[in-house]
Amino acid sequence: MAFGADPSPGDEFAPLAEINVTPFIDVMLVLLIIFMVTAPLLTAGMKVELPQARASQPLEPVQPVVVTVGPDGRLQVGDRDVARDGLVALVRETLGSGTNRHIQVRGDARADFGAIVSVLDLLAGHGLTRIALVTRRPTGRAAPVAAQ
Repeated sequence: MAFGADPSPGDEFAPLAEINVTPFIDVMLVLLIIFMVTAPLLTAGMKVELPQARASQPLEPVQPVVVTVGPDGRLQVGDRDVARDGLVALVRETLGSGTNRHIQVRGDARADFGAIVSVLDLLAGHGLTRIALVTRRPTGRAAPVAAQ
């Protein structure tokens, strides 16, 4: 029923010049819930617990190639699992011809330190020298640290 003056006799079937926004609000709330549920699922890669480092230097804002060493020694480049023998080839393929891109190695704090060092050594041994270790600042924010 429309608010306002009562319709005159014979006008009860006249069209109303009002917009019913209730269905629009319902659709918008459903879309909001869908986006809220799916947004956390869009983050790729495995979850690792980064070690803390207080003295870290931020790197240039260029999209890096991220190599992740999991707590069980599993390797990923970006969100793709890779075997140790295919790591260098996949990193080179991902780097492409970009000369200013670098490699970030994210090692889980529970991972064997030797596994992380062997990944660094493998990459550096094949001429990939722009490598950084990713650590977590005490505030909880991840920050890459340039490896020397």
